[in-house]
Amino acid sequence: MKKLSARRRHPLAALVVLLLALVCTGWLYTAFAPASKATADDTAQSLAIDEGKKLYAVGCASCHGTGGQGSSDGPSLVGVGAAAVDFQVGTGRMPAATSQGAQVPKKKVVYSQAEIDQLAAYISSLGAGPSVPTKTEYGPEGADIAKGGELFRTNCAQCHNFTGKGGALTKGKFAPTIEGVDPKHIYEAMQTGPQNMPSFPDTTLSEQNKKDIIAYLNAVNGEETESPGGLELGGLGPVSEGLFGWIFGLGGLIAVAVWVAARTAKAKKS
Repeated sequence: MKKLSARRRHPLAALVVLLLALVCTGWLYTAFAPASKATADDTAQSLAIDEGKKLYAVGCASCHGTGGQGSSDGPSLVGVGAAAVDFQVGTGRMPAATSQGAQVPKKKVVYSQAEIDQLAAYISSLGAGPSVPTKTEYGPEGADIAKGGELFRTNCAQCHNFTGKGGALTKGKFAPTIEGVDPKHIYEAMQTGPQNMPSFPDTTLSEQNKKDIIAYLNAVNGEETESPGGLELGGLGPVSEGLFGWIFGLGGLIAVAVWVAARTAKAKKS
């Protein structure tokens, strides 16, 4: 007993006990503590990429190549970013129909939003590109509608019409209507420049500029918006209204003049 008591009172005994306690505590924490947020996010991203790769192999690889490098039937997807995928697949333009025309039109969406996110994650892993915007980027908070109208008329109206009704381009191509389009997809279109549309990155149109343009389109195409000029003639503006007046107004005046002249000539003969 004296020997055991002496060992317990050894100067290093307390240090040994402390070290054993720290080792046990560390082991228990490693075994039972939840994974860190960063690790969990990395795992979720890795799973999304894997699932997106499977979806890509089935629905996209035949045109865009097995590694997204592109082919004669589809462009390269390396570096297009998640925003391009979210726009093209989220509006139904992709996957494209077997027989393609001058451009790929909007149609029924094939994938769910979760699957679109997975495809976007896989394409993003092939090369960095524009990311999917958040609601704070395209939402109406802090937007300047008047400034948005000015920017839209300067940069977009020549193709999409000054209220976003769309218009014809050359060789069977067209600028689609923007009425009723999700604000997120409008932002992504400006960011990525799909098909015939030029891209407007943040160096050309800032995040605030894009927000202003979207707010303007929501204002002129909202459900409660009324045309101040009565019949809007498709929103084409004073050109179409002037043409209407020229054809029917001037035509009516000519008809009246002919009728008066005919009546006068007939009266003279009598």
